[in-house]
Amino acid sequence: MSQFQIILISVFGFFILVGVVLFAGFKTDRSIQNIGSVEIWGTVDERVINDVLHDLVDRDESFEKTEYRQIDDSDFDSVLAEAMAEGEGPDLFFLPQSKIIKHQNKILPIPYETFSIRDFKDYFIEEGELYLTDNGILALPFMVDPLLMYWNRDIHTRMGVSGPPYYWDSFFTFTKKVTEKDEYLNILTSAVALGGYENIVNAKEILLTLIMQTGNPISVRDGENLEIIFENGVNGQSIATESAIRFYTGFSDPAKDIYSWNSSLANSKNVFLSGDLALYFGFASEMEDIQNKNPNLNFDVSFLPQTSDVKNVINFGKMEALAINKGSKNPAGAYNVATALIQGDTLLYLNKVTKLPPVSRIILAKEPIDPYQSIFFKAALASRGFLDIDETETSFIFQDMIKSVISGRRKLSEAVSRADAEMSELLR
Repeated sequence: MSQFQIILISVFGFFILVGVVLFAGFKTDRSIQNIGSVEIWGTVDERVINDVLHDLVDRDESFEKTEYRQIDDSDFDSVLAEAMAEGEGPDLFFLPQSKIIKHQNKILPIPYETFSIRDFKDYFIEEGELYLTDNGILALPFMVDPLLMYWNRDIHTRMGVSGPPYYWDSFFTFTKKVTEKDEYLNILTSAVALGGYENIVNAKEILLTLIMQTGNPISVRDGENLEIIFENGVNGQSIATESAIRFYTGFSDPAKDIYSWNSSLANSKNVFLSGDLALYFGFASEMEDIQNKNPNLNFDVSFLPQTSDVKNVINFGKMEALAINKGSKNPAGAYNVATALIQGDTLLYLNKVTKLPPVSRIILAKEPIDPYQSIFFKAALASRGFLDIDETETSFIFQDMIKSVISGRRKLSEAVSRADAEMSELLR
């Protein structure tokens, strides 16, 4: 019996006991005639979702009329909007945390009389609360993909460093010790890929993590309105956000002894795969790709670094949740399918298929034996996101902010203020 099977049996037994109590109050009716045909749309790999649906049907034939359609990420928004304009479209669709604001007007919220806030908070990890509004629940969390720190064990051994830093302020000493440069300041071995944007994979998510760890959620709901607080945070002070950006950009300054990255290098993931980057910030879903592309790479994975005072244990997480289309012809069936897909046995099967951590606090309470899964589970609990207005446009805003600071085109405070103003403008 594999380690995962042992975990699966142990956690599933625990979940049954708790799940019976937790789901007893949810208003569901799972007879075949009431569930009916339910179509789900999303950008998640159809092999994963179809596998999960087949497992669900094997356990309960009343879901046999549930189907999934995968749509390319670049086309999803337009395809969904056009279908809904014509009175068509899915019954359920996957709603990533990055598109809550963009698609919230297409959703039939789940009333709190049906699924209470208390049950939601007890069951789901904290990032899921991005889907809570005054009018109900926009979507039920289904998947989370946390940002992690991959580290090259051979580089650490060669440089006499026992392991990666646990705190961001340790990066100054770590980077000076690990980064290798020639006499012309050409970087031969980089400690960490920070400071740039275009050639740093997941640059936006790294920046978001640093800013959120200062206590700044970047955007907040005020009733039905959204407010951008990127510059000043919740306390009206810009120093925390500026400090995070200053820290990030410092690693690309050749005049500083922590200089470890520049725009002439290949993208950070490829440099890590080649064995010339000590630390790489990537998502849990990237592990299999890293293993497949370089089976000889001697690496491990660690929890994302935190601030030394550890007031906010936070790392960024990509989340997918199930939203009911307000134009669905079968909203009751859609709700039944959604609640079935978030139950423990389904989430455990999803974990088995994807190796991603579950979104349920109840499952995450039991630490798995597998060393990678142990890190993934802890990272899931600390996962956070922000209410993005338009993920493509805000990426351009972040990119311009970083480039303007590095080039000296703008002072740090001016760059942060401009980014805040541009994101606020997007709302209008």
